[in-house]
Amino acid sequence: MTRYIIFLLIVFVQDAFLNTTLASSKAPNIIIVLADDLGYGDVGVYGAELIKTPNLDKLARNGVRLTQHYSSGNVCTPSRAGLLTGRYPIRTGLANRTLAIGDSRGMRQSEATLAEQLNSLGYRTAIVGKWHLGDKPEYHPLEHGFDEFFGVLYSNDEPEQALLKNRDAIENPIDPQNLAVNFVKAASDFIEQNEDGPFFLYLASTSPHKPLIPSAQFAGKSKAGAYGDVVEELDWGVGQIVSVLKKKALYENTLIIFTSDNGPFPEGSPGGLRGGKGTAWEGGYRVPFIASWPGQIKENTESSAMSMNIDITPTLIKIAGGKTDSQPVLDGKDIYSVLTGSQQSPHEVLYFFNNERIAALRTEKWRLTLSDYPPWRDAEPVLFAADKHLFNQMYDMELAPDQQYDLSRDHPLEKRKLEKYLSKGREILESLSTQPNSTQYVNVKDKVSD
Repeated sequence: MTRYIIFLLIVFVQDAFLNTTLASSKAPNIIIVLADDLGYGDVGVYGAELIKTPNLDKLARNGVRLTQHYSSGNVCTPSRAGLLTGRYPIRTGLANRTLAIGDSRGMRQSEATLAEQLNSLGYRTAIVGKWHLGDKPEYHPLEHGFDEFFGVLYSNDEPEQALLKNRDAIENPIDPQNLAVNFVKAASDFIEQNEDGPFFLYLASTSPHKPLIPSAQFAGKSKAGAYGDVVEELDWGVGQIVSVLKKKALYENTLIIFTSDNGPFPEGSPGGLRGGKGTAWEGGYRVPFIASWPGQIKENTESSAMSMNIDITPTLIKIAGGKTDSQPVLDGKDIYSVLTGSQQSPHEVLYFFNNERIAALRTEKWRLTLSDYPPWRDAEPVLFAADKHLFNQMYDMELAPDQQYDLSRDHPLEKRKLEKYLSKGREILESLSTQPNSTQYVNVKDKVSD
């Protein structure tokens, strides 16, 4: 109880400071750089040795690095839906697998995206890069709060797609070798054309998603093959964006966030964590998170408080001077205190989905990983069939984050508490797949009774 009261006091002080700051200054520009399939261990400040990321490392030194940050999906579409809405993807109808060309699903008109909400607060908004939230007219980025779009609707491994400027094809088919350079130029142009601000730029890279095709400038540059080459090119792009901001005297008033949509596949490093993209393990969801905002986030800040990309939307709305109480239920929390160094997470529990099922959940200390479906892409389903080996494994994330040893037997009370969280999550969240209209606005309370 004492710890919780201290946390509330910290949040109160942070909120008071933030509100005073925003009231007395110009609304900040906001940039989110989202990598595609980048592993937790593929950035220098997260332990990468064969891949050099000097610009991202400098961004982290000038701001904050989160070490327990997660995507809301272990594949592309669910994660992006969670990031842009602040809601578990199952609420948006986009939890079930990655979208393919011609898919009937997409971002519903009823969803209030981050871009829409920032747009209503006076922000000029743009997405540069990959959308992956539907290709029908009603799902287009321009229908969801973005004023401008330059990019592709799917991953760079979809050959039958064009490079779009707003709704018009300007290159068909795409030239994957020059996508990164084209994205950086489009992002730079948007910044220069909106220097009077405020603006929101969502730079959603197609790298390092396969196929791994670096531009000629970066081919063979890294010690980690083509994967390392495209990551180093991604890092270069971040450096270019920072240079433009500084040239236009915008850097001091710009919040930059860098993260990834999920873990690595088929190459890349999860940083010593178990699993990767598409799995229920840590390596499928835990991703790098770096944020820089001069004068607001102190240099060399680090936090181990757990957070998720669903927290980005409510946090940025508040930073921009908006309110979230009129929005559909948000699963994300305001993590401004975490960005400024708090080690206390606003979440008591986080849920991890594999399609429309809860695949795992965790508290600050414990992680429950469900085992009644294949946790690895190449696992034999029969080995994990519910009627043969139904066991939910519990791991101590402080003692052994690599998830190698099940401690269920040694901590039965903690196991029962995690299973209560699981029951509550199944009752409220998993049911949305069969009753989306009646339950999508029901809140999931963090706390459960002992």
